[in-house]
Amino acid sequence: MTRSAVRLSLAALVALLLASTAQAQVLTADSAVVIALRQNPQVVFAKASVLDARAGLYGAYSGVLPNIGASWTRSGQQTDNATGSQVFGSLVFPSRPYNSEGYSTSPSLSGNWNIIDLQGIWGLRSARAGMKAAQLGEKSTRQEAAFSVRRQFYVVVQQIRLALVADASLKLARDDERRVRALFEVGSVSRNDLLRAKVRTSQAQLDSLTTHQQVTVQRNVLASLLGIGEATMGEVDTSLVAETRTYEEPVVMDEATRNRPDLQSSDAELRAAETGLRAANFARLPYVTVGGSATFDQKQSSKVIEDSAGVKFAPINSRSAADRILSGRVAVNLDIFTGFATEGRIASARARVVRAKENRDALYRNLAAEVHEALISYEAATELYVVSQDALESALENLRLVQQKYNVGSSTILDLIDAQVSATRAASDRVRALASIRVADAQVNRVRGLGD
Repeated sequence: MTRSAVRLSLAALVALLLASTAQAQVLTADSAVVIALRQNPQVVFAKASVLDARAGLYGAYSGVLPNIGASWTRSGQQTDNATGSQVFGSLVFPSRPYNSEGYSTSPSLSGNWNIIDLQGIWGLRSARAGMKAAQLGEKSTRQEAAFSVRRQFYVVVQQIRLALVADASLKLARDDERRVRALFEVGSVSRNDLLRAKVRTSQAQLDSLTTHQQVTVQRNVLASLLGIGEATMGEVDTSLVAETRTYEEPVVMDEATRNRPDLQSSDAELRAAETGLRAANFARLPYVTVGGSATFDQKQSSKVIEDSAGVKFAPINSRSAADRILSGRVAVNLDIFTGFATEGRIASARARVVRAKENRDALYRNLAAEVHEALISYEAATELYVVSQDALESALENLRLVQQKYNVGSSTILDLIDAQVSATRAASDRVRALASIRVADAQVNRVRGLGD
C-alpha cells in the first residue's frame, strides 16, 4: 500500500473518531421521553392506580352524601277463593268465598342520608389523601420512567458510537495486515509480525460483531421501555455533547426535599393511612341516619268478579287515589357485633399505617445519601470526560507523529499499529465518558425532582 493510501486511512479514522453522525436522526432523548410518558408500561399502571384511587374517593363520598332513588311501580294482584267474616258487636257474619283482582300505580321518590357518621367523614378524608398520594405516585413514576429511558437511550448511543469505532478499527486492522503481508513478502518483517497482524484483524472483527450485536440488544431494551416495537423505533440521534455544570449539594438537597414527588406521595399516603385508621375506629360509635319517601298520584283499583261456586253477579268495584303520600324517619344506629368485621378493618388499617410510615421514613432516611451519590457520580463523570479528552488528543497526536516517522522510515509498521490501537481505545473511552455525563446529569435531575 502506498503512503498516500496510509494517510487516507488515517484521515478516515480521525473523522470517524471525532465527527458526529451527519445524517438526520429521528429519535432524540427528549422525543423518547415523550413517547415513554404515553406508552411506558409502568406509566400506564400508575395511571390505572389513579383511577383506582378515584374509585375509592367516589365510594367514600357515598358514605356522607344522601342516596336518592326514584321508582315507578305498576302492580297487579289476583285472589282466588277468598273467605272471611265480619264482626258487628257480638255477632259474626261469615262471607261467602269469592274471587277478586286489583291493580295499583305508584310513582315515588325515596332517600337516605347518614347525617352524623364519623366513620364516613374520616373515610372521606382518607380517600382524599389517598387520591393525592396516587397522583403524586404517578408523577414519581413518570420521572422514574423518564430517567430510565434517558439512561437507556445514551446506552444505545454509546453502543452505536462504539460500533463505529470498532468498524474503523477493523478497517485499519485489515489495511495494516495487507501492508505487513506485503512487507513480509519482500522480507522486511518477520513471520511473527504477520501473525500478530492477523490476530489483531481477527480480534477487531470479533469486536465489531460484538458491538453491533449489543446495538441490537440495547435497542430492544429501549423499545420495551418506550412501549413500542423495536422495528418502529427508527434511528436514534447519536450526537453526544457534554455540558458540564456545577451543583451545590445543599441547594440540590433543598430542591429534592421540596420537589420530589415520591416524598410528597409518601407523606400523603401516611396521612391517608392514619385517617383511615381513625375511620375504622369510629365504626364502633353510633351514627344517625335520616330517610324519607314521597309517593305521587297513587292509584289503586279492585273488583270482585264471582264467588267460588261460579255464581255470577254484578262486579263490585272499588277505587282509591292519593295526590301525595309523604313519610320520614330518623334513626340512631349502633353496630353492636359485626362478627369481628370491624376488628378486621381496624387491624388492616393499622397495618397500612405501619407500612406507610416505614416507606416514608426510608425515603427521607436515604435522601441525603442519594443526593450525595448522584453528585459524586456526576463529578466523577465530568472528570473522566476531561481525562478521556486529554487522552484522545494525546493518542491522536502520537498517531500523527508515528505516522510521520513511518513515512520517513524511522518507525516500524508495528509502532504505527500500536499507535492506532491506542487511538482507538482512547476514542472508545471518550465515547463512554460522554455517555456517562449525560446519564449522570439525568440522575441529578431525577434526584432534584425534575426528571420529566
